[in-house]
Amino acid sequence: MGSLREEADKAGNPIFKLTITRTKQKHRETRSFRTETAARAWEKKREAELDATVALGKPLTKQRNEGKTLGDAIDKYITEQMKEIGRTKTQVLQTIRNEYDISKMRCDQITSQDIVAFAKELHFRPKLNSAATVMNYVSHLQAVFAIAKDAWDFPLDITEMQSAQRVCSRLGITKKAIKRTRRPTLDELDILLTHFQLAYNARANGCPMHLLSIFALFSTRRQAEIERIEWADYDRINKRIWVRDMKHPGDKIGNDVPVLLPDPCCDIIDSMPKISPRIFPHSTYAMSANWTRACQFHNIKDLHFHDLRHEGVSRLFEMGKTLPEAASVSGHRSWSSLQRYTHIITAGDKYENWKWIKVATDPTSHNLNPQP
Repeated sequence: MGSLREEADKAGNPIFKLTITRTKQKHRETRSFRTETAARAWEKKREAELDATVALGKPLTKQRNEGKTLGDAIDKYITEQMKEIGRTKTQVLQTIRNEYDISKMRCDQITSQDIVAFAKELHFRPKLNSAATVMNYVSHLQAVFAIAKDAWDFPLDITEMQSAQRVCSRLGITKKAIKRTRRPTLDELDILLTHFQLAYNARANGCPMHLLSIFALFSTRRQAEIERIEWADYDRINKRIWVRDMKHPGDKIGNDVPVLLPDPCCDIIDSMPKISPRIFPHSTYAMSANWTRACQFHNIKDLHFHDLRHEGVSRLFEMGKTLPEAASVSGHRSWSSLQRYTHIITAGDKYENWKWIKVATDPTSHNLNPQP
């Protein structure tokens, strides 16, 4: 049985140091824990590992990389990924790496209590205090725990992470995000599109948000997808585009999907000046910032640019489109993914004879300024 002693860390909090000694094999190792329970659990696991090693006649050695920190593991995870892990996930992991004390802890000393404490800490950070956001942070960190041991022999214990996730869920520290059902009204769209058109006409070389918003609604495309579309991806004859690296839970890179373009999407594309390989040479940041500022200026609450995709897909079902017909526009692969957008309010097409369709289909009304 190992030797356990209680001490205090620099902040005065109790820590438990457990030392395992094998005199015959001249082996000794020590680890620190936040609780006695965690110390004894590790002792039982480690003693079994040592017994198995002795039984095989192999020499006892300390666990490799036991001095590595969680921050080291995060760095390794980000730099050695052979596939795209996404901008959001990378940003979250870098934030944990640079701003939270748990990243400074040794991998072999992190327990479920430490992870739960980290999750609680997130609630006190501005803009990170929702249970859904905390769940995203913990989930992204879990991906590091899942492969650290097998990939690099970093002693991160996935069972500690799994225990922490169960505790966080039961305590309400984490929970799944509530699926959005927000759809814009015609009045809200009229206010925003008028705002965008006036702003664009008043500023040379600006972002034609009125046209981008109409295109997003009818094409059901995400901001990042709109930003990436190139002229080479556009098939005017068959009214379709190739969406490169479409968002997917598994692999995004190489997930290129052809989707149909309902009217008036092709007319909007045809009106764009060919001054770049991209059809819409505007960043997602510009789109998001313009949309957010306009909503704030007109006091339109809780309406996101992405809600235009929701609106566009729901419109297709209201018009009586079948699942395959709707998926041919949205690019969804399965009903389970597509059904969250099908909040049908009324039958028919509420955009029939909508005045903004004329704006989108009349090049003379665009007053497009070539971008530098």
